[in-house]
Amino acid sequence: MRIIFHGENAATFSHGFAELLGQPADIQLLPDVLETEAENAAYAQAQAIVGVKFDASLPLPADLRLFHVPGAGYDAVKLDLLPASAAVCNCFGHEQAIAEYVMSALLSRAIPLADADRRLREGDWAYWAGAPERVHDEIAGRTIGLLGFGHIGKAIAARAKAFEMQVHVANRSPVAASPLVDRAFTLDQLAEFLGSVDVVVVSVPLTEDTTGIIGQAALAAMRPDAVLVNVGRGPTVDEEALYDALKSRRIGGAIIDTWYRYPQSDDASPLPSKLPFQDLSNVLMTPHMSGWTNGTIRRRQAVIAGNIKRRFSGEPLENVVRRGN
Repeated sequence: MRIIFHGENAATFSHGFAELLGQPADIQLLPDVLETEAENAAYAQAQAIVGVKFDASLPLPADLRLFHVPGAGYDAVKLDLLPASAAVCNCFGHEQAIAEYVMSALLSRAIPLADADRRLREGDWAYWAGAPERVHDEIAGRTIGLLGFGHIGKAIAARAKAFEMQVHVANRSPVAASPLVDRAFTLDQLAEFLGSVDVVVVSVPLTEDTTGIIGQAALAAMRPDAVLVNVGRGPTVDEEALYDALKSRRIGGAIIDTWYRYPQSDDASPLPSKLPFQDLSNVLMTPHMSGWTNGTIRRRQAVIAGNIKRRFSGEPLENVVRRGN
């Protein structure tokens, strides 16, 4: 079988892949931009492609049996342009890492370890126990709201419960109350949901319906001290509305891991928005790192290798986005 890992992201999952596959295969790594005749020919002849995008700028792989996205989002894959023979699958396995990121970020707001360390090195006992003006916060008893209750939402809920938080969920389809969910809302109850929580975590995928789902009205419905966390896709939260809400301090703050601008071939180090979020003191900014861990890579490698073996042996696939002929 001829397997292509297309681009820098996909190449991450190629290390040790032949051993994981456990059977003979022609495995090639290709750059994000195909420049040579040989690179274009290799792509066109692939039977399995691991990559994050497919569009009309790429050669048509006529014999393709499987296109595997090495992540959850496949909005950059033009499904209708792929040959009918190609099944399309995606990966998860990042929910553990993202859930840990969310809890770590929330804990860092409540427990100022870095600031306490910095101050004590200068002889400043700013958080010393014993006086009410030196107290810090905690997350136990707070209410976390999960906009989206897929793999990521469920993983966050389990960890939030371990910290004795209340969990509210807003989801397209109804979610039943359970040991993980104290209260559930549907999306037509979004304003009520947003007003009921101390933290809003956005993890919905980017679709036509979810683009800008958190806009000016939604932000106005949030509590004035509430924190917004975006670990889904940047444009699910309206860029200008979020900036205005933070700058005017209509909400308590934000933790943003998914953005509006990303590095490109002509600009490797852009600021992540056209607006100066970096100038705001009530924002924690990270570079789309929440799900990118050694554990995520190992789990996704196993899924990709397993699906390639299943596809070529005629067995049912996991995480099917589109079934091929």
